[in-house]
Formats: sequence, structure tokens, C-alpha cells
Amino acid sequence: MKIVIFGGTTEGRELSKLLAEAGASVTVCVATEYGGEEQGTIPGVMTRIGPLSAEEKQRLLSDAALCVDATHPYASHVSQSVKTACGEAKVEYIRLLRPACEAEGALVFDSAPEAAAWLREREGRVLLTTGARELSACADLDPERLIPRVLPSHEALNACEALGIPHRNVIAMQGPFTAELNAATIRQYGVRYVVTKDGGGPGGFPEKARAAKETGAQLIVLRRPADSGLPFCEVLNLCKTRIRDANIEKQGETK
Repeated sequence: MKIVIFGGTTEGRELSKLLAEAGASVTVCVATEYGGEEQGTIPGVMTRIGPLSAEEKQRLLSDAALCVDATHPYASHVSQSVKTACGEAKVEYIRLLRPACEAEGALVFDSAPEAAAWLREREGRVLLTTGARELSACADLDPERLIPRVLPSHEALNACEALGIPHRNVIAMQGPFTAELNAATIRQYGVRYVVTKDGGGPGGFPEKARAAKETGAQLIVLRRPADSGLPFCEVLNLCKTRIRDANIEKQGETK
């Protein structure tokens, strides 16, 4: 039984490993070389790296029994394209979605530009933990105020360079991070505002919220896109049920 996982998250990697161990033929699709590094090499799992066109998605799904969308909660455009491809290929689609988190006292904005507009009217340093793609929304803010924490990749560092952010302000590290490290970063750079996405528990959101509360920094959250899906355990159990049913059917055909 072939299962295709559109990954890039911790849950996607773990799911691919467990489904391969359960006997499925698993293909994981990740968009970047960095995602491929994170996915690593897992017995029974084939990894495809790079963006896929709509036609390529459909061809990949043509002989699959099941597709799991384990992309990031904020990658709504990717999820929609995967869902559409599954419909065209007539393949069952399952959305693996991290539960959202709440943070007392957080300010929530619908987009990065809205958050930047609010920050423009205030003073104080800003710790940006939303990723390199959202940095451009802060183009009108004083670069000296910005403390971007981004992945240690050329793409991310180039995005910081394009905004003229001083090198001493750039933190290139791979998360998630502990509350203690977040708090230390806030204190080290004199941060007044922490801008983040609600990446859920695996994305380190609770630790950011805890650190902001401990240090007195204002937590600013970009609202999640509207979405629905199942948590990891339910997706895993559902996939294992499909694998078991497929094996029973196969055994029946050979008798």
C-alpha cells in the first residue's frame, strides 16, 4: 500500500517512520533541501525534494491509496493544492493538523503587515520568529529595531541582508527552543515585542509564550489560517487501519 505524505513538520517525519514500520510504501514530499535534511534517511521511506506542479502531484498520487497533508499550519496555499490534487487523482486526503495554542495577554493580528503597522507606531526592539518569508512585511521598520531569528540558510540570511538588518542582530539557529533560551534571548537583545506564529507544541509556541510572560515582553501572534484536520494520534491510527484493511484484502485475493 502506497501512502504519500506532504511533510516538512516534525509530525510528518515521525508519521513516515511509523507507517513504513507498519508495512506501507511511503513517499514524503518536502519543498526544500533543508526539509530533506530534516526528513533524513528512513528505511522504507522515499523522499522527494522540491516544489511540485499540480500535474506532478497528480502523477505522484496516481497509484497511491492515501495522502496525508502534514504541512505547516500556516502553509494554507500548499494544503489547498494538495487537497485539489487528491480530488483529481481520487485519492483519500487526510489533514494532519497541530492543535492550536492559547497565550494569555497575546495580541493577535491577521497578517504580518498588520502586525508591522502596529509596531510602526511604537518603540522598542522586536524579536521576529515568524520565518524569513515574513521579514519583508517589516521593511518600513527601523532595521536596528529588528532581531530576526531565522533558519541558518542562505535564503534566510539573504532576506535579512535585503532589509539592511545589522549582522549583530541576526540569530541564525534551528528551533524549537526552550523557554529559558527564549527568555535569555529577549534579555540579551533588550526585546520589547516577540512576534510569532502559533506553531503549536512541536513548533515551540508554549515556550515563547512563557518566556514573553516571564520577561514582560509583549507577545504578538499572527493568526492561523482557517483549517481543520486531525491530531497526530488519530491520523496514525486511521492510516494503520487502512494498511491493515489493505493487507487483509490482499491476503483474501491470494487464497
